[in-house]
Formats: sequence, structure tokens, C-alpha cells
Amino acid sequence: MGFNIAIDGPAGAGKSTIAKKIAAKKGYIYVDTGAMYRAMALYLLRERVDPAQTGEIDKKCQDADITIAYENGEQVVYLNGENVNGYIRTEEVGNMASVSSPNLNVRKKLVELQQKLAADADVVMDGRDIGTCVLPDAQVKVYLTADSSVRAKRRYQELTQKGISCDLHTIEQDIIERDRQDMTRAVSPLKQAEDAVLLDSSHMTVDEVVDAVIALCEA
Repeated sequence: MGFNIAIDGPAGAGKSTIAKKIAAKKGYIYVDTGAMYRAMALYLLRERVDPAQTGEIDKKCQDADITIAYENGEQVVYLNGENVNGYIRTEEVGNMASVSSPNLNVRKKLVELQQKLAADADVVMDGRDIGTCVLPDAQVKVYLTADSSVRAKRRYQELTQKGISCDLHTIEQDIIERDRQDMTRAVSPLKQAEDAVLLDSSHMTVDEVVDAVIALCEA
């Protein structure tokens, strides 16, 4: 088994940013589980699956082949052979991912790939249930969070810098609702693992959080 770092936390806490920087510093593989679930959500949207129809999700998810590869140091997410990096970060895909990710068949398919990666290599993995379900034996577990207002401001800045028109209040309400969905879902709800270290990044810089996690690894 490789050395595994599991980072869990709510949407917008900065998990992927932190995980990528740690992976780069440590020379580990960054496994973006959120991107894998988003790729599945994109597939379901393209197939015009009704989020309320669980049976339809069960059936359709079997036809999605999702893999992660590294090309020129960049992570590329492939959906049925197509590079979908440019399509999986929209709000629409994020909302569908929140609905489809608790599905047992969706989870089973993706978790198998994630666990195989972690068994074969040193990895940093971030998501909602990495420390509790996907990598319960990870050597380092972190629960990364931040106030909903802080997370909304970060998302607002990210979108406006890309020239996308958005409303700060609406973004925060979406974040609060997504937190509620993630924490109350029946399968693998978002929660802090008993042996995870809590890090609140509301008043920390990215580098401060990265240094704190690396210190945990070295300890």
C-alpha cells in the first residue's frame, strides 16, 4: 500500500487546491474524486437522465467509463475516451453530482478505481467521504472546512475572474443547500472521520494549510 492522504470537507473549502499543492510538493499522485463524480454527472446530463429517477441513474451509470491520466504533469479526466476537463466545473454539473454521487451503483464503480490507485501508489485524495469510506486506512486524514460566507466569496471571485456574471447571495445559498444534501444523504454522508484532524481555513492562507498537512505527514 502507498502512503495515502485523505482530505474531506464541504464544497468550496479549498480541498482540491490544497490537495494538488501537497501532491506536487510530496511527489504524490493527486486523485480528484470530485472530478470523477462530476464526469459521471456530466454523462448523466448528456444522457438527459432525470435526477429524480434513481433506476435510470442505476442503469445509465454502467455505460460511463471514467478514468484519470496525467499528461505533461496535468490531470486529465476522461469520460468514454473524451477529455472532459473543460466541461465538469459548471454549477449545473455540480448540482447533478450532488444528486447522483450518493447512488450506490455510481459510488461502487468509482470507489473501486480510487482504491486501486491508492493501493498501488502514494496518493492525495479529496472528497466528501475519503477518510470515512474510500480510504479508511489512510495514514493522514484531514477534515478541511471554512465558513459558508468565506466559501461563497471564494467561489464568487473565481467566477467573476472568469467573466461569469453571478450573485454572491445566491452562491452562498447554493453552498448551504449543498452542505445540507451532502451531510444528510443516506449513503456515505459528509462527516469528519474520528481520526481526522480538523482544519478551518477561513482565516488561513493556502500555503499555511498546505504546511499544516505536510507537518502531519512528517509527524
